[in-house]
Amino acid sequence: MPFFRTEDLTETTVLPGVTRRAVWLDGVMVTFFEFEPNAVVPEHSHPHEQISVVIEGGMLFELDGETRVLHAGDGACIPPNVPHSARALGVRTVAHDSWNPPREDYRDEPDRS
Repeated sequence: MPFFRTEDLTETTVLPGVTRRAVWLDGVMVTFFEFEPNAVVPEHSHPHEQISVVIEGGMLFELDGETRVLHAGDGACIPPNVPHSARALGVRTVAHDSWNPPREDYRDEPDRS
């Protein structure tokens, strides 16, 4: 699938108030997250490299013990296995994440490669 529209990608609820859409190739994945106001992604880590960018709204982001407020245009580079968490501020928030390698557990949607 060489072209796509984000809103046409399958939406998956991953946590209360958090949805994800994904597109990928063999070596890279991009996910599109939407957070309802105050939605929380608890602390976790994973073996993937991740780059997160806030597109709309804002979030409180904790990365390896350091906390920052991220607004549209701000981002975070997350190395493999580093603990991190996020909480949307009191507004709807949209973030785009890039992954290497692609997350197999996020390929629960129909193939988008």
